[in-house]
Amino acid sequence: MPSARTTLLSSVGCMLVLSLLMVASASIPFSLSRGMTELHFFNRQLLYMAIGLVVAGISYFLVPLRMLYQTTTQFVLLGITGLLLVAALFGTPVNGSKRWLDLGFINFQVAELAKLVIIVFVADFVVRRSFEVRNGWDGFLRISLVIGLLTVLLLLQPDFGSLVVIVGTVFAIFYIAGAPYKQFIALGAVVGALAVMAVAFVQYRLTRALSFLDPFDDIQDTDYQLARSLIAFGRGQFTGVGYGESVQKLSHLPEAHTDFLLAITGEELGFVGVAMILLLETLIIGSAMRISYNALKRRQMRMSYTAFGIGIIFIAQTVINAAMNMGAMPTKGLTMPFFSYGGSSMLISLIMVAILLKIYKESPEIEKSQCRYY
Repeated sequence: MPSARTTLLSSVGCMLVLSLLMVASASIPFSLSRGMTELHFFNRQLLYMAIGLVVAGISYFLVPLRMLYQTTTQFVLLGITGLLLVAALFGTPVNGSKRWLDLGFINFQVAELAKLVIIVFVADFVVRRSFEVRNGWDGFLRISLVIGLLTVLLLLQPDFGSLVVIVGTVFAIFYIAGAPYKQFIALGAVVGALAVMAVAFVQYRLTRALSFLDPFDDIQDTDYQLARSLIAFGRGQFTGVGYGESVQKLSHLPEAHTDFLLAITGEELGFVGVAMILLLETLIIGSAMRISYNALKRRQMRMSYTAFGIGIIFIAQTVINAAMNMGAMPTKGLTMPFFSYGGSSMLISLIMVAILLKIYKESPEIEKSQCRYY
């Protein structure tokens, strides 16, 4: 059986190639309609991948894992992330949201960085405060202070999708860390009630939730994107209409190269193409879980929880993006990891891969007496 490292690298490599191919195909009509060059978004995606690989390489070779789990490092990263989230609120709105910081060469979405920082922070927290996490409410109450502040900042943007992914990942890490079941039942009820309120009392979220129930009752307005996405899958059938032959990308499905890239893949490459994308995502997630399990066997708990959290992030975003494209849940602005167009997601996802590879490499080399620091 191939090693987790080999499977991870080959799967990510294949995903990057498929991403470039499908972004090129899906974005050409949109680029031409905006007076851009045909391959504008292909070139941008290639640039994002190059930047991501460079930053991932720096993370892999120059950032020690032990330093990553130091308390000082944790709070510095949280502080920087919080300041960037606040700074984003003063940025220029894009499609009604203030989620991005204009860095010149890239519009950086800070919520993507928050996902990585929270994973590392919580992985360290559940080990450092293991007694509190497993006995009583102190662990949940302490982490709730950080998550509560993050929730406020993300809702002000607003970015409900990223918030759901982050909170779900925190719950998952706490679960495997041994938190009592009664806490999950109580907090699940509270979070569920708050989520319902967040949807019910904000009109655009309520509209999305209701339109998802019948995606063809208002095809010219509230159901526009979802209806076109389903039509794209219907046209593709098993083998697709052929690469480059999509009709929905011709200004029918808005900005098809972003969150709805999977729908264009379904139209052009059919069930076979979509199944290949989901299979590669499954291999990436499986590799992360194997790395987590191997670290767990060596009692390197921080590294194990970090790899597990990264795997959960990939699972959540893959499931939500695929379900959204296929009409199984309301539309949300979440990308498919390593596939959808987007610089922030690509950059952070590649850094996560670098961390997984570093855990895989260093885990067998750590002496047993030092495992408690990892």
